[in-house]
Amino acid sequence: VAQILLMGSTVPLCSAQWERMFNTSRIPGEESDTLQHVKDSKHIVVYHKGRYFKVWLYHDGRLLKPREIEQQMQRILDDDSEPQAGEEKLAALTAGDRVPWAKARQTYFIRGKNKQSLDAIEKAAFFVTLDDIEQGYREEDPVRSLDAYAKSLIHGRCYDRWFDKTFTLIVFKNGRIGLNAEHSWADAPIVGHLWENAMATECLELGYSEDGHCRGDTNQNIPIPTKLQWEIPEECQEVIERSLSTAIALADDVDFYSFFFDAFGKGLIKKAKTSPDAFVQLSLQLAHYRDMGKFSLTYEASMTRLFREGRTETVRSCTVESCNFVRSMEDPTESTENTLKFFRLAAAKHQHLYRLAMTGAGIDRHLFCLYVVSKYLAVDSPFLKEVLSEPWRLSTSQTPQQHIDLKKNPEMLSCGGGFGPVADDGYGVSYIILGENAIHFHVSSKISCSETDSHRFGKNIQKAMVDIMGLFNLSKNCTK
Repeated sequence: VAQILLMGSTVPLCSAQWERMFNTSRIPGEESDTLQHVKDSKHIVVYHKGRYFKVWLYHDGRLLKPREIEQQMQRILDDDSEPQAGEEKLAALTAGDRVPWAKARQTYFIRGKNKQSLDAIEKAAFFVTLDDIEQGYREEDPVRSLDAYAKSLIHGRCYDRWFDKTFTLIVFKNGRIGLNAEHSWADAPIVGHLWENAMATECLELGYSEDGHCRGDTNQNIPIPTKLQWEIPEECQEVIERSLSTAIALADDVDFYSFFFDAFGKGLIKKAKTSPDAFVQLSLQLAHYRDMGKFSLTYEASMTRLFREGRTETVRSCTVESCNFVRSMEDPTESTENTLKFFRLAAAKHQHLYRLAMTGAGIDRHLFCLYVVSKYLAVDSPFLKEVLSEPWRLSTSQTPQQHIDLKKNPEMLSCGGGFGPVADDGYGVSYIILGENAIHFHVSSKISCSETDSHRFGKNIQKAMVDIMGLFNLSKNCTK
């Protein structure tokens, strides 16, 4: 793996997560899951209309060319065979509770055809779904189309993504694409890096012919994709159906709002001499207070890849300083000058906490380490019990976009990615800063919670962003 550097510097970051990107699968266990990684894989597995196909990526000792891959996908699309018994909804096992999946795997998938086919999936480079529905942004219905697009990517029908693979590449009928990524092997920036690289390679290097095909020639000597074979007994099919019911109940409870904010972006925020991330986080604090009428423990993910095998640390974005700022914003008697002072203090505190988290001086991973040691020593700690049981009612994360120049390549603008709520009565918020003039947000919550509403919170976020920028008396065209 090539050396990864901290953005805008020569400081190296740990690359360990990239090594698990391909050829990796999460294996269910009755007590705990494990990650299985094979050194190399020369195939992928493709799901289409309830059937699984093994597709070799190499021929004559070389990787297939784009036109040859297109040919293989077309062969799958042209295959009109029916799914075998239990095959269509098999992946629901990866979407439901883990223990039933672990037991089913040990009972029904340890020998014969089922083992061979499951091995093909788990040892594939990655998983692909050729979806038979259309998704994507529609100008005539932007809100519902983006929400449906996001929900389809995050859970689909609950049986048409293999949720244990590092990622499922989803290709919709109308050519729109997206990823569903499993989280245990890596964090969002790694998947974001993969996505940017794929977009740049497709648009800037490969391209398409005038008739819409990949450039190059087909090759009829390449073996056709192999349909995986299964013998799934009725008892296993019952387990699949129960897992599917569990997964559908979870999926149907996800209230997702994906929206594009273009009133301003990073460019204007920087003219206000403020960190863009601090600005967004304080906007989220203001929006959440307006939405819920109270302050809540807030999680923002910070990377710790300055350290070997580092993953994340928590930035606790709800601080005394941020609360003071929010109260000032909501106090009609407070002057703009004082409110700006509170904002500056809160933004500075946020940046300080972020630096501490990045450099190993955060709080939560140390608390977790103490928890692990307390379990090992069989020490009962009321403090750890209390502090680790507090719910994160606002869980947030920024997806970085680092490499693509959106001024030169506006067609490569990405919505970024999202995730579900961490608490039953909370929100999940992901955002990606797009160039100088836009930010895309993903807001999630649970429909079953009467207190939360993703669209309401999203509107509060947009208003909070505009209201805070109003303190600075800057126009979008300001050149200061």
